[in-house]
Amino acid sequence: MSVPHHNADPAEIAKFDALAGRFWDPKGEWWPLHALNPVRLAYVARGSTLAGARALDVGCGGGLLTEALATAGARTTGIDLSPALLQTATLHALETGVEVEYQQSSAEDFALRHAGQFDVVTCMEMLEHVPDPASVLQALATLVRPGGAVYLSTLNRTPQAFFTAIVGAEYVARLLPRGTHEYSRFLKPSEIGKGARAAGLRVDGVTGLRMHWLTRTFALSDDVSVNYLMRLTRPL
Repeated sequence: MSVPHHNADPAEIAKFDALAGRFWDPKGEWWPLHALNPVRLAYVARGSTLAGARALDVGCGGGLLTEALATAGARTTGIDLSPALLQTATLHALETGVEVEYQQSSAEDFALRHAGQFDVVTCMEMLEHVPDPASVLQALATLVRPGGAVYLSTLNRTPQAFFTAIVGAEYVARLLPRGTHEYSRFLKPSEIGKGARAAGLRVDGVTGLRMHWLTRTFALSDDVSVNYLMRLTRPL
């Protein structure tokens, strides 16, 4: 199947494809997502009832949050443009017996076929990797039903984020592969808020994420200067 990449960076997809085989190793290159996942799931579960909900994980990667949403009781679909990561996600779901549907698609293309079909839409650690985040936000707004919620997480474009996520994590501590992030693609909450409102979504809240370096764990925080989560809703 030919998948259009009109709002994707082929270099970014190739970068993640190359690491796909080690996605489920909690001590490998993907360990930050493993550490983040319980906090992200708790944030979503705090704002939406997952049992019986129809959920969509946009930019699902190897399926960490996708499987967690399904385990929490949601009927869950995951979409991504990385074929290798989707294969990893599909095989892992078969091994664990978690019922998840995966499709190779951009958010924009998926929205054309599934408008207003989801109670919960998540898009975690993805917006900073696409050329046009506003286009993704419009797609998310189309995918969620009226009264439903969209949950995002990304990196703030601040000096603190540059020194923490790039200099500290990639070059000093070497916790992430060099080149994982590009500072120019980091997004301020105000920028996402503007794009969300233009797409017809309401900003309900922004919460920071703080990393504890010694334990390699994350926790919610009032400080949004590095990582943050955001809840958006589509008004009735």
